[in-house]
Amino acid sequence: MRTQNLLLIFALFFVTSTSTLHAIAGGDDDGGSADFIRRSCSTTLYPDVCFTSLSRYANAVQQNPGQLARIAISVTLSKVHRVASYVSNLTRVADYSGDSRAASAIHDCFTNLDDAVDEIRGSLKQMRQIGASGAGAESFMFQMSNVQTWMSSALTDQETCTDGFEDVEDGTVKTQVCDRVSNVKKFTSNALALVNSYANKGAP
Repeated sequence: MRTQNLLLIFALFFVTSTSTLHAIAGGDDDGGSADFIRRSCSTTLYPDVCFTSLSRYANAVQQNPGQLARIAISVTLSKVHRVASYVSNLTRVADYSGDSRAASAIHDCFTNLDDAVDEIRGSLKQMRQIGASGAGAESFMFQMSNVQTWMSSALTDQETCTDGFEDVEDGTVKTQVCDRVSNVKKFTSNALALVNSYANKGAP
């Protein structure tokens, strides 16, 4: 029942977050915003992934580091949600696979990804509040500290998921789960790097 409820929550949230991203994507850009995104992405661990995933939002970013960080978090949330839903579906059949280690790793992975979704969602909510409140420097740093903590925790949760498969025999499910989670770790890492860059500015 818990898994079914979480799937429904994931589905409703995914529709909302995807609609939001579609709403801010597109539009004309003079090239300055795209260059800004490329420069910003150069500070991340995965600059090509960063630029490819965020350049379509250049018109919405408008060379605003706070908006860039918010969009990066939103994109990450959408990606992690997709993988969490995928792993959630696997938990339905894992217990009948005859491989107790794999079943345990899948269930633990889903729990970790569920936590990551909550942490990234909290980060996005906090970022939106910063953008709307016109916070002073002290309040800004406190709120950004929350975002940094949550995004870092989300990355740790994703790493914990893949670590849990180390003792699982190689196979299709292990490969697919680890590959998908490893991919979203890149988005989470990039988003965290952009958040850190924004926080280092010291003011909204």
